[in-house]
Amino acid sequence: MGGTLKEYAPEQLAAQPVGAWAGRAARLMVGALREQLAVEDLTQPHWWTLNHVAAKPGAWSRAALVERLVPWDDRGTDFEAVFDELIARGWMAEDAGRMTLTEEGQAGAVRARERNARVRERAHQGVADADFAITIDVLRRMVANLGGEGDLPG
Repeated sequence: MGGTLKEYAPEQLAAQPVGAWAGRAARLMVGALREQLAVEDLTQPHWWTLNHVAAKPGAWSRAALVERLVPWDDRGTDFEAVFDELIARGWMAEDAGRMTLTEEGQAGAVRARERNARVRERAHQGVADADFAITIDVLRRMVANLGGEGDLPG
């Protein structure tokens, strides 16, 4: 695991199946993130909710947030249950149909963000920011070419 990688000629790399490598990277990255979130007794949908609500307090209704998060979900998540769990936990509040984080929720979101950042840092070892940007741009273009949404989340 990790360490020095063997070097390959560009033509060898260009002949590789992108789906296999992208899928492998995604499974490992998502697995590492889910493992870290579990330390806080969170799932990815919990994290997505906390992250979005923290970024725009009071801006999200349940319906709008469900619409925003469903495309990223790979497990058929019941987002209404996720929202209810965060509210019952005391991490999120709902007023007039709009969600905000409590102080405890803000602190939990910060801890989760720090855990995610450590996973990202580990995954990015030896990868220049410019190379990472090119990789993301290539993948988003491939997604768009295949009929998916290629724009960055906003």
